[in-house]
Amino acid sequence: MAVAISAEGVRPAAAWGAVLSMALCVAMLIASEFMPVSLLTPMAEGLRATEGQTGQAISISGLFAVAASLFITTAAGKLNRKWVLVAMTALMLASLVLVAAAPNFAVLMIGRALLGICIGGFWALATAVIMRLVPERDVPKALALMYGGQAIAAAFAAPIGSYLGGMFGWRAVFWALTPIVALNLVWHMIALPSLPARYAQDFRAMLDLLKWPYFLRGLIASMLSWGSAFTMFTYLRPFLEQVTGVDVTMLSVLLLVLGLAGFVGTWASGRFVRGNVAPLLKLPALLMGGCTLGLLLLGKSIIAAALLLAVWGAMNTAMSVIWMTWMSQNAEDAPEAAGSLMVAAIQSSILLGAVVGGLLLDRMSISATFIGSIVLACAGIAVIGSGRGLLQP
Repeated sequence: MAVAISAEGVRPAAAWGAVLSMALCVAMLIASEFMPVSLLTPMAEGLRATEGQTGQAISISGLFAVAASLFITTAAGKLNRKWVLVAMTALMLASLVLVAAAPNFAVLMIGRALLGICIGGFWALATAVIMRLVPERDVPKALALMYGGQAIAAAFAAPIGSYLGGMFGWRAVFWALTPIVALNLVWHMIALPSLPARYAQDFRAMLDLLKWPYFLRGLIASMLSWGSAFTMFTYLRPFLEQVTGVDVTMLSVLLLVLGLAGFVGTWASGRFVRGNVAPLLKLPALLMGGCTLGLLLLGKSIIAAALLLAVWGAMNTAMSVIWMTWMSQNAEDAPEAAGSLMVAAIQSSILLGAVVGGLLLDRMSISATFIGSIVLACAGIAVIGSGRGLLQP
């Protein structure tokens, strides 16, 4: 499925500085990608757009991330991976500058498109690069460290962004991220060792995977699960403002509750997700869809909203571990191709959620958006069934 380009020599000593640099990059990617969620209302007002239209700032990054994840291993097949990662980080910096300075909605979309390329390209290469930075026995530790950046960003980016946006304006939040990303860019150049390409990936490997019915069904189920999550999450701020009736301070507190619960989900999934993963596949859609229904019924109570968001946040981080474990167990012969397809599936679901949710919000109501999320969750549960049909024979 792949053609060797250059053989790897003796694995060097663990490059933990490079791993930390990648962890910071992950944190900045997550913060940049989902910051519009916590700033949706003021961004819409500042750009003279509707909240549904502004939500497409997330969908456009998802669209370009899908394309980048599918093409990056082919387009950059012979390039040194160090400089590919440096280029991806430079695109993130350019994106933040464009978004922060955007005079209109069109420029905002261009900036978010650049971010999408960075997201898709980085995630498609990240795991393979980590495996080359540390000895084999330290790969799980290095991966946990890298995903720790995701957990930190998920916990603190949204509430801090909401709070600072209320004090200084939404543009100031994006400007505040630029020096951190610039520092990360320099850190990449210093800490990352030379990483000559080892394999040239072509599309045949991905097409071969899609011929396996169980793998295709799993991709569809994962897309529905993530699509349900992001239909709700992208438009959470309008719901909390309109239905729960929170101000900026309480909104930041609720987003912090959601984010901190993500640490619990990361810990629990790392501890308990192992062996036969089939019974766990429907759990994210089931619990997160249930929490969305609970918000529709009980969302006027701040206490009820906080409890439901805590459960939702914990399950949101566990979902990544559950589905990536499924991928690793059922695509052992083509892990790189499977990784590209999974990144494309996840980003497609983000695109799906933002588009569907925005249309429902603009044309109907925020309640309709949350009902759409529940419908997608039910569809995901139906496709998964018992989970046994998603396993490699």
